[in-house]
Amino acid sequence: MLRAMDAAANPDVIRRPASPRLARLVSGISFYRERGVGLAGFRHAAPLALPLLVNLGTPFRIALGRGPDVADARPSFAAGLFPGPVLIESDGCAECVQVDFTPLGAYRFFGGAVPDLTARMVGLDDILGRDGENLRARVAEAVGWQRRFEIVEDFVLRRAVHEPSPAIAFALDTLWRRAGAVRITQLASDIGWSRKHLTRRFHNEIGVPPKTMAQMLRFHRACSLARTDGTGGWAAVAADAGYADQAHLARDFRIFSGETPTGWAARLDFADPRLMRDGGG
Repeated sequence: MLRAMDAAANPDVIRRPASPRLARLVSGISFYRERGVGLAGFRHAAPLALPLLVNLGTPFRIALGRGPDVADARPSFAAGLFPGPVLIESDGCAECVQVDFTPLGAYRFFGGAVPDLTARMVGLDDILGRDGENLRARVAEAVGWQRRFEIVEDFVLRRAVHEPSPAIAFALDTLWRRAGAVRITQLASDIGWSRKHLTRRFHNEIGVPPKTMAQMLRFHRACSLARTDGTGGWAAVAADAGYADQAHLARDFRIFSGETPTGWAARLDFADPRLMRDGGG
């Protein structure tokens, strides 16, 4: 999410990798401050991190699966997984601190509220009560990004008291390591559960069914392959990412990014020329 469109007025962006005490809880914490130039039509495809954003400036305008408008102004909020494109705009005065939770880290922090965040953005006071209001106030009053990071880290650690079930942790780790190339029925069998029971428990702790998570991971695997080695074109990317064929890859690109593969590659402006044709879309 944290990127600006105009290199002449780049925002201040400070990214802090997860410290050892936050290992497996968050993938990182970022401080972001715009300097007059905002985001215009920024698109984030099916994010795998669950953000908690403490707003310090003008709220971002954020919508799921469509372009945002003025009614989509989002002050401090938390959000869950969304298997589709997230579209973001800002007016050049946005400023925030953002925590990116891992899926299991989100459960440790939010507990049983994780499904309530799926495909939604929920105000911090609505999801965290008075603690959310206090967090925003403390971060706003702090001097310097270093102190703000410390406040947020301490807050996350104090509330991360919910333990995910070992079976769900195993299922998610297996899906992650294999980039979604796992049969859900076999995964359930390995755990000793029925597929239906795994699906229900996974959704309750991660926020989406295991099949959806597998599809999101496979899509991101395809994106990674296209970025690093697109020399064989989309047919090769589809095969290497575990798709049955190129048509299935094109379908997932439309679902998760709202674009065709070639459109996605053109927007990111990095692709090998062979990725600018035969995109299946």
